Amino acid sequence: MKEIDGELMAETDDASLVERVTERLITAVAVGEFLPGTRLPPERDLSPLLGVGRTTVRAALDELSARGLIEKRRGRAGGTFVAQEWPASVVVGVDRWFAERWDDLVDACTASSLLHSSLARLAAERRTDADITTMQDNLAAFHAAESGDAKQRADSLLHLSIIDAAHNTALREILLDHERHLSLSAPAHPWGDRESHRRMESRAGREHDAIVAAIVRSTPDDAAELARRHVQIDLELFAEAREFARQRAAAARD
Repeated sequence: MKEIDGELMAETDDASLVERVTERLITAVAVGEFLPGTRLPPERDLSPLLGVGRTTVRAALDELSARGLIEKRRGRAGGTFVAQEWPASVVVGVDRWFAERWDDLVDACTASSLLHSSLARLAAERRTDADITTMQDNLAAFHAAESGDAKQRADSLLHLSIIDAAHNTALREILLDHERHLSLSAPAHPWGDRESHRRMESRAGREHDAIVAAIVRSTPDDAAELARRHVQIDLELFAEAREFARQRAAAARD
């Protein structure tokens, strides 16, 4: 919205939205959510993930292709793939992105950790037998999932089952709205590069076990603190990614 002569007028800025989504996808690759050489999800999957229409996603992908950051391949094994090497100008841009938005990222991650903590506390107080079954099934699915995208999807389903076990619609909507908003500016689960994928997945598995156990045995304080610390994984990974971008940008400038 913008104010003209004292009246609020709706403002549609498609170019700005495409720019935000393009920036979001660049950052996703920079922190390792989409690794170099891997296939991006199709537009129909990226659209709900980013909370925007397919036209916006298509425009953002065209911009990335023009910059040489993604490659579009035809044929049965075709699709949209992340380029193996990025131009130095993009690395510098990612470094600048982190510098400009770091305080906002810290605030957003802190808010997420506190919201997850509150919901885990309520889950430990209110969970039903059916909730326990769902959480334990999702926990088993997380451990069984293959490393990478499948593990991330299983992670999200497990967290949703914990949120649902809290039986608080207001807090649930606040958290999901917060994370939908955050998804346009930063990855929800920035696992990092290939090496840190498995390291963080292993750590997440241990912490998931502890959180679910605390909820099952109805110890709200333990569940809340474990969930608060667990969600801080994302901020730790952002810090690693920021340092990596800073080093790459410094090398590109030399």
